[in-house]
Amino acid sequence: MTTYRTHRTIEGIWTVESARIIAGVARIIQDVSIAEDLAQDTLAIALEKWPESGIPEKPGAWLMTVAKRLAINLLRRNKLRDQKYEEIGRNMEFKAKTDYDSIDEEINDDLLRLIFTTCHPVLSRETRVALTLKLLCGLKTDEIAQAFLVSESTIAQRIVRAKRTLSASKVPFEVPCGLELSSRMSSVLDVIYLMFNEGYSATGGENWIRPTLCSEAIRLGRILAEILPEEPEVHGLIALMEIQASRFKARIGPSGEPILLQDQNRALWDDLLIHRGYSALKRIEQIGGAYGPYSLQACIAACHAKARTASETDWQEISALYDALSQVAPSPIVELNRAVAISMAYGPAAGLEIVDALEDEPSLKKYHLLPAVRGDLLAKLERNEEACAEFKRAASLTQNEQERALLLKRAADYV
Repeated sequence: MTTYRTHRTIEGIWTVESARIIAGVARIIQDVSIAEDLAQDTLAIALEKWPESGIPEKPGAWLMTVAKRLAINLLRRNKLRDQKYEEIGRNMEFKAKTDYDSIDEEINDDLLRLIFTTCHPVLSRETRVALTLKLLCGLKTDEIAQAFLVSESTIAQRIVRAKRTLSASKVPFEVPCGLELSSRMSSVLDVIYLMFNEGYSATGGENWIRPTLCSEAIRLGRILAEILPEEPEVHGLIALMEIQASRFKARIGPSGEPILLQDQNRALWDDLLIHRGYSALKRIEQIGGAYGPYSLQACIAACHAKARTASETDWQEISALYDALSQVAPSPIVELNRAVAISMAYGPAAGLEIVDALEDEPSLKKYHLLPAVRGDLLAKLERNEEACAEFKRAASLTQNEQERALLLKRAADYV
């Protein structure tokens, strides 16, 4: 394998493993900022050694071993108290010969600890989400900015300030208990879903979906459900992710191109994941109480799952659920999705009226789905020239190559 190909492979491995490495090191160092620095040092070592020695059989275990050794060496250089050494010795054991199997099979919740640490109340809500997406998802600053619909410099400043604040405040690397756990739950749910959403529809890059991110988000959601079995919104989030993940095999074509919901082969949807989603929704009913934003979105996803063909979709029910969602969690993006549902239930003109009202919304100025939805509605109204222009505008705004290609193809259909 050439050095170039090896580096590309390492980059792919790092995308999958970086969050685990940062979380594992943070448990030792108790400082998220330093943990990220040591993780980057580990990547540099891999980039230096692997082109010559070859990629290890278990690259994730190799990276974790090196990162933890760097952390231990740093603690030793800083001459921490003997008590700290004893604590480290109790928590982990390094052998002269690395036992990759034991590292690979080690059961811990470091990723969950990392989420709760980065979602500490000393940080603003927006900053918590941005920092966690950076550390857990490995997203670049510009990708996070796109997800938040704000400037790249704004996100960069948030992340730098967040790491400094966590370090200065000596925030413990742990899952909190009691009232503190409840106070951080909203941000944690936001982070997990944004992680899932980035995997479900990637902001940038060559691939439209990143299944690993979705799998990690679902895993973390299930861990939360074990910790908080009586919290309805945790089950709502799980239901939403499970049902959406059921569509993975149908969402992309042979070349990785996106396949829109109405065009998907629903026989490829994963019935097991759908039924898991239904079970989570049933759990919400058993708990009782009002449906929150994730529970309502899960109900919308369930409406799609119950329709075995696109024509059988109950769009009136979905539009009613979006009406409820817009009351519980109003936002421009919810309103845009509501416009789609309204258009399917009551005609494209009704939907276009809502979309046109969003044209001056500042947060949607660079959001590619606004012109994409508008283009679709204009096409249904046979306003082809306008539709073509909107699809081109949407293509110019997205950073995802597969999505750009789809939008340009749709624009070409209405030239």
